[in-house]
Amino acid sequence: MNLTELGYVAGWRLVRALPRPVVAAAFQAGADRAHRSGGGGTARLRANLRRVVGPELPEAELDDLVKRGLRSYARYWMEAFRLPALSRAQILSGFRLDGAELLAADVAAGRGAVVALPHAGNWDAAGAWVAATGWPISTVMERLKPESVYRRFMAFRAELGMEILPTHGGPRPAFDVLLDRLRAGAVVPLLADRDLSARGVEVDFFGGKTRMPAGPALLALHTGAPLYVASMWYEQDAACASLAGPLPVPGPEAGPLDQRVRSLTQLIADGLAAGIARHPQDWHMLQRMWLDQTRAGEGTALPSSAPGQG
Repeated sequence: MNLTELGYVAGWRLVRALPRPVVAAAFQAGADRAHRSGGGGTARLRANLRRVVGPELPEAELDDLVKRGLRSYARYWMEAFRLPALSRAQILSGFRLDGAELLAADVAAGRGAVVALPHAGNWDAAGAWVAATGWPISTVMERLKPESVYRRFMAFRAELGMEILPTHGGPRPAFDVLLDRLRAGAVVPLLADRDLSARGVEVDFFGGKTRMPAGPALLALHTGAPLYVASMWYEQDAACASLAGPLPVPGPEAGPLDQRVRSLTQLIADGLAAGIARHPQDWHMLQRMWLDQTRAGEGTALPSSAPGQG
């Protein structure tokens, strides 16, 4: 077992074993240290949040927002580590979804649903809540290095009741499996606010250009499943989310597939931006986000993103 894996294993075990107030205080102290040290991840979060709030917000208020953002991100990790130790009742009471009736109707009708998520609030709690509600849920996860850590995260999410597919290297392409799952009525949540690879779809986002994954739009276009955009945030007693949509999915008469993917992905970007603007302190984006940003200083004060496909 290498040091990275050992750290995750120790985190899971220790954070589950200690009382929540003790653990929460420790994670908040760690976030505050990251804020004071002003490392690369903190600097990147500050730059990203400045794009969200605009140039008018005074520096002192932006600094307070960054501090709250780091605390929110630390809370995510603390709660993610504790999730497997929670009972079904605790999982259900610890997450609230405005628009749950929409997903309930989609699952009951057997048409499934695609949900585009931001790196915000607690997406693991959202997935665990869907599974605890009794709805089938399938999603994808990027392959982490080392492989041992990746396998542990796969097992962690599977333990919560989620089907987790690797972005590559699985028995079948993840996209093909997700098509099958949607047609069988599953909920398919996908982190959708960042994809700087050459495969990403270029969109306008808070006044700048970035790329976002094409997957949510392609799944909706290929299956006809409803497509929602989630806003995610924290309240004192729970992780929360709300759904916008279903988005209007353009038909073949709207143009070629790539054109429809671009227009639908822009709608996703607009929906994500609206939610992030309402709760900027809970957007956990400690990585380069816009195409005109440089990579300089892009270290991390805390782990730079929770494992997902984004």
